[in-house]
Amino acid sequence: MFRWKTLLHVIIHKCPNDNCPHRLNAFNKLNPAEKLLQKTKSSQFKLNYIYREYLFQAAELVHPGPLKPLVDISRIHNSQNILGLILSFYVSFAISARKTAYIMQNVFNIRVSYQTVLNYAEAAAYHCHQFNLKFKGPVDDTSAGDETYIKIIGEWAYVFLFISSKNLVLSAYHLAHSRETLPAVITMTEAIRTAQPLQKISFITDGNPSYPAGIHFMNQKRPQELPRLEHHAVIGLQNLDKQSETYRSFKQLIERLNRTFKFHVRPASGFKSDNGALSLIVLFATHYNFLRPHISLNYKTPVEI
Repeated sequence: MFRWKTLLHVIIHKCPNDNCPHRLNAFNKLNPAEKLLQKTKSSQFKLNYIYREYLFQAAELVHPGPLKPLVDISRIHNSQNILGLILSFYVSFAISARKTAYIMQNVFNIRVSYQTVLNYAEAAAYHCHQFNLKFKGPVDDTSAGDETYIKIIGEWAYVFLFISSKNLVLSAYHLAHSRETLPAVITMTEAIRTAQPLQKISFITDGNPSYPAGIHFMNQKRPQELPRLEHHAVIGLQNLDKQSETYRSFKQLIERLNRTFKFHVRPASGFKSDNGALSLIVLFATHYNFLRPHISLNYKTPVEI
């Protein structure tokens, strides 16, 4: 093998042997049209064995939370009941900050600005993030994950989410500005943080190559005596292969979570900062895991305190 590419976080090694069993097996899977195309446009087909050597540092793999707020939530001039009411409208009922302030003034005769609503949300999110991590509880053997989109200062950003398949715990969330391997690793590492040491974990995702690459890195770092992490990709909207047919229900689970998440963040109409976006993501996770009853859980919450 030779060093093929050197990128920011990874060195890619490639096998040059055209008679390598891996290459021959990949070539045999091509249909006749693809085999013909491969003769003239070989760069479009990744047939040779490739090994990725990741260079992530420990500090890069930390699961970040919201910044420490300027507002001390224990010293605000409004009562804790009013704070809870504001957060209920803003988070649980998915009402924008401006409409929340309008409701507080015109329905409850409590004067707060929309900026106060946002300040309270960021202050609460700082503490809720620690609460989410501490009380997340155990995770199931199978977790489904995906990334969805939000806008921050007019630019697209990505929210990585993972959910346990049985207890429906939103086990990990992460905000990133790319769909590369590093944010996938950060999210999946948090998703299995509370798993039992010998628990056999499977991840179900779409075809984003960041997930199998991230699992490859995580398996490299896992002690040899622990089970290897497994990955199953569900491709497209139709079951064109056996794996997609087998694991389609798990992919549908994360898609439903994405729709629920979108419902809660859409009223914000974008964000002015990463911290503002992450704060609402954290509060959504708190709402989803600890406050929102699920029909499939007999109207219980995923995590009961």
